[in-house]
Amino acid sequence: MGMSSIVARPLGMFGVLRAVSSMEDFIESRLAAVGLSIPRLAALQRLADAGDALPLGQLAERLACVRSNVTQLIDRLEADGFVKRAADPNDKRSRLAVITDAGRRAWQEGVRVQNEVEAHLFSDLSGEDAVRLARILETLRRASSRPVC
Repeated sequence: MGMSSIVARPLGMFGVLRAVSSMEDFIESRLAAVGLSIPRLAALQRLADAGDALPLGQLAERLACVRSNVTQLIDRLEADGFVKRAADPNDKRSRLAVITDAGRRAWQEGVRVQNEVEAHLFSDLSGEDAVRLARILETLRRASSRPVC
């Protein structure tokens, strides 16, 4: 690849990563104001979607992270009173993560913040630009999951 093709690209990998990092910082700062973070909100979302409880292993799968990280995440949510652990009636070796009333309120507040943040971040995009961006992001996601060689 020649130097001119590199210079001609208006947005490269570092530009995308810088934009994502900036958006993540913005979202995290807004969620922190209500006692949440992106992973904490995601965990509460998965529990709410599942009808308030999931075995820890299933929660790890739905969050696409390793079990030990989910255990630490649930420890923090439990310390804040957003989640409690309970015995799994279907598997005596397993523990359930169960969203509490305080957790449901925190999740609802987090969703409100998420909606406000999304409205703010994407307010300058036309409907057509938003559709185009979604397609571009999906193309990049697929490209990043393809083997390099």
